[in-house]
Amino acid sequence: MEITADGSTLVLHGAFDVRSTREVRDAINACLAGPDGEVVIDMSDVSTIDVTALRLLAVATRRAWLSGHHLTVRNPGPAVRRMAHLARLAHAIEVERVAATA
Repeated sequence: MEITADGSTLVLHGAFDVRSTREVRDAINACLAGPDGEVVIDMSDVSTIDVTALRLLAVATRRAWLSGHHLTVRNPGPAVRRMAHLARLAHAIEVERVAATA
């Protein structure tokens, strides 16, 4: 897993699984501690995800909300969305809504 930070946007690259949750959690916490308190996690380059990583996103979303901040997931691929539904965590993770183009 590689994480690229662009302001308050974290771009994840590769497999997001139990081996990378600590690194992602630390990056999320650093962004939430910043002046903006907003975090966008771009997952367009995430190839696979496991339940541990999804739980991390769900917990981080809740903690951000409870502290008055905001965490949003951007561009989750079909595999990520499918796993979120199978793990019954899709409702606990806020996914950025993108306007449909004609």
